[in-house]
Amino acid sequence: MTDNTTRLDHVVLWVRDPAASAEFYEKTLDMEPLRLSEFTAGEAPFPSVRVNEETILDLMPLAMAERMKMLPGAARSAGHPVNHVCLSLPEEDFHKLRTHLEERDVPVSDYSYDSFGARGKAKRSFYFRDPDGNVFEARHYD
Repeated sequence: MTDNTTRLDHVVLWVRDPAASAEFYEKTLDMEPLRLSEFTAGEAPFPSVRVNEETILDLMPLAMAERMKMLPGAARSAGHPVNHVCLSLPEEDFHKLRTHLEERDVPVSDYSYDSFGARGKAKRSFYFRDPDGNVFEARHYD
C-alpha cells in the first residue's frame, strides 16, 4: 500500500559555490552529498545533500537564477527569501552538531527554549548560517 501523506521532499537553497556548499553540509552536518561528481563533471545542473531518506537540500547555483521562469518573478527569488530551515534532531545529535559547528568556528546563536514547531514545543534550539548566509535552526524535542 502506498502512503500518500504529504511530506517535505526538498528545499532549494541558492549558493555561490555548490561544491563548497556540499562539502560544508557533508563535513559539518554529516549530510550525504548527491550528484556531486555529476555536477562537477558538468552532467547535472546542481548537487544536493540528503537530510534523511525522504528529504534533500538542492544546492542551486546563483548563476541559474535567470533561468527560473516557471512563475512570473521567480528569478527574483535568488538570494534569501526564506527566513530559515529547521532541522529536528535527536538530543544527542543536537549537541554533537553544536559542538561540530563551534569546532569549525561557525557562529551559533544562544539557545532558545520551548519554541513551537511541527511536533509541539521543542526543548531547545539554536540558529546558525551556512557559508552562503542561509539560516538554519537546529532543535530537539523531549
